[in-house]
Amino acid sequence: MNLAKLIDHTILKPIAGKEDILRVCDEARKHGFCSVCINPFWVPYAKELLVGSDVKVCTVIGFPLGANTTAVKTYETQDAIKNGADEIDMVINIGALKDKDYDTVLQDIQSVRGACKGHILKVIIETSQLTDAEKVKACEISAQAGADFVKTSTGFTGGGATAADVALMKKSIPAHMQVKASGGVRTREDFDAMVAAGATRIGASCGVKIVEDK
Repeated sequence: MNLAKLIDHTILKPIAGKEDILRVCDEARKHGFCSVCINPFWVPYAKELLVGSDVKVCTVIGFPLGANTTAVKTYETQDAIKNGADEIDMVINIGALKDKDYDTVLQDIQSVRGACKGHILKVIIETSQLTDAEKVKACEISAQAGADFVKTSTGFTGGGATAADVALMKKSIPAHMQVKASGGVRTREDFDAMVAAGATRIGASCGVKIVEDK
């Protein structure tokens, strides 16, 4: 297994600057990571840095709270695609899910799905804030909306991926969908546990450490 091809090499800290993005893109080229996952402002710069490589540019939408209006998320997605994003990781409307306002959650994802224009869409359900029943419902709605992945976490709410959540999410989606584990995956042991539980993509800021850990 090529570990690097399962990793979205991630830097989403608000203080990240140009040198940080350059470093992450250089590391992604060197190790052959699947993508770099960065904030939307940096998409054009990362796209330029990665010309000639097969490393994708992934960005986040409605991040990290998911409480933007659908119109804002949709425009943000359109802008990201125009600027060169290859993959979109959006945060669901967590409050609406917890209110059992499932139509709003569905329409939110569907609108972003339409704006993706065929690009990969991963839906962040923020597992640390949900009950198991809510996690299952979020996965079912994401599948109904046409998402490609469900993703555990933003990493910004104090909780990250767990193997148990990954396994639950995997069981709650159709076979053609995938699970991305993100948040707190810092070691090769963490990585292996997520893959064993069913994750086929890992979001990590410690990607270099993971692939170099023998």
